[in-house]
Amino acid sequence: MHEIVADIFTWAWFSEPHGYNFNGYLVRRREGNLCIDPVPPSEESLADIARMGVASILLTNRNHSRAANVLRARTGARTLIHPNDAAHARSQGAEIDGPLNVGETVGPFTIVAVPGKSPGEVAFHWPERKLLIVGDAVIGNPPGHCGLLREKVMDDPARLRQSVRQLLDLNFDGLLFGDGASILHDAKLRLQELVATFREA
Repeated sequence: MHEIVADIFTWAWFSEPHGYNFNGYLVRRREGNLCIDPVPPSEESLADIARMGVASILLTNRNHSRAANVLRARTGARTLIHPNDAAHARSQGAEIDGPLNVGETVGPFTIVAVPGKSPGEVAFHWPERKLLIVGDAVIGNPPGHCGLLREKVMDDPARLRQSVRQLLDLNFDGLLFGDGASILHDAKLRLQELVATFREA
């Protein structure tokens, strides 16, 4: 686990089928640490996370519960997800404790709707730090660029592209990805490049 930007730690799990890392994040806050989309940690990373403590686990989408139950059991954290993705996450075995509602805040983050890959996908925007954290809405592959998952895994590809376009309305410079290599500077420009490739639906 390493500090990717000030007070945000990350650890990775390499996905052989995808050929890139899946990433979990821990956001250190005096009011209680937040964990986003936790991937399976090493024993060393799990010990570090338990030592630091976690108040809430935030899931960007129905497929990113990943190691949430492990961290929840170890730290006593509450696991939160958008209501539209909660039933599917529970069907995959995730223990869910409450909702993430669009437009509300959790810690320093505003919860932003990015439906399309799934109906309840959200992103987390930290306006003061010009930082955006996404799950499956956009991926960091190839490194240094923004990409999309294959359309066959999306519920509604056209709606996802519209959601991604709307992310450009936000003020951000850094983009932390659940999947792939994060972009710490000029990320909005990289996202604009991706959106420019979208064909109009």
